[in-house]
Amino acid sequence: MKALILVGGFGTRLRPLTLSMPKPLVDFANKPMILHQIEALKNVGVTEVVLAINYRPEVMLNFLKDFEHQLGIKITCSQETEPLGTAGPLALARDVLADGSGEPFFVLNSDVISEYPFSQLIQFHKSHGGEATIMVTKVDEPSKYGVVVMEEETGKVERFVEKPKMFVGNKINAGIYLINPSVLDRIELKPTSIEKEIFPKIATDQKLFAMVLPGFWMDIGQPRDYITGLTLYLDSLRKNSPSKLSKGVNIVGNVLVHESAVIGEGCLIGPDVAVGPGCVVEPGVRLARCTLMRGVRIKKHACITSSIIGWHSTVGQWARIENMTILGEDVHVGDEVYSNGGVVLPHKEIKSSILKPEIVM
Repeated sequence: MKALILVGGFGTRLRPLTLSMPKPLVDFANKPMILHQIEALKNVGVTEVVLAINYRPEVMLNFLKDFEHQLGIKITCSQETEPLGTAGPLALARDVLADGSGEPFFVLNSDVISEYPFSQLIQFHKSHGGEATIMVTKVDEPSKYGVVVMEEETGKVERFVEKPKMFVGNKINAGIYLINPSVLDRIELKPTSIEKEIFPKIATDQKLFAMVLPGFWMDIGQPRDYITGLTLYLDSLRKNSPSKLSKGVNIVGNVLVHESAVIGEGCLIGPDVAVGPGCVVEPGVRLARCTLMRGVRIKKHACITSSIIGWHSTVGQWARIENMTILGEDVHVGDEVYSNGGVVLPHKEIKSSILKPEIVM
């Protein structure tokens, strides 16, 4: 089987982290976002992953070469010279995806995190005999999204309603699809939306089906959702692979600490924290609802909540970082500095407090 991952554009919503590397390579729970997806695809027998990309493909491929060997899966790029939307990249990669086997292929949005129930998706897709299956997830406020209206019994999709004013359903597109090669005949090589132009046509022909995604789902393409996604992911680990979570007298709730990280005495870590490779957390530090990327140093008695600390950054003694502060790569925060929602671009030194949410360039 094959899979296409829609890597797309510049990752502007996740700046300043994406100023240092493409969004799919930004760490999530101590490994690149896209690696969570590639590993799950490999587990259900996918042999080749195509990355549909229009920004810095060489960075992505160089980085993923190691994982290609480790996982035993082929990873290639299909590069757009102009943005082709969410359907155009399928036409561009037609020769790889329609390989004559007749097997369906996966299509994923790169910033979606879930338990990736791909084996159930394959079973469901083969059982209904339609042309395409989309995964849907239930949300509390459907009026903010495009809603998928479907038959509850069969999963057959009836129609799509964009940001409905009245309640028509609570299921939205989760950005995970399984598609027959025949769908490629419906797509021209031009900027096209699979959600707005292709799927409605397949639904009209009564050949589009939807499966409700079991477990959690989150689009982690912006900082607040990234932290929410981390909470959901760690909670899922607690249920499915509790041995992967860290334990200890200084750990509260769900915490992931890389084996190469060093945690000092008298720290209190958690809930909902990921500490990356090579991090040093000095004594007396408090961490909650946050991510420390590779090589971060947090000095004594600092407190970090609801924030993301970028690669190789340092936070000074008694500093306090909170309210969705995002530090880019190689940012150095001085002792006793306070940041209330600061978004700091890479390679900066912060010597005075950031009292209200603002971008520091």
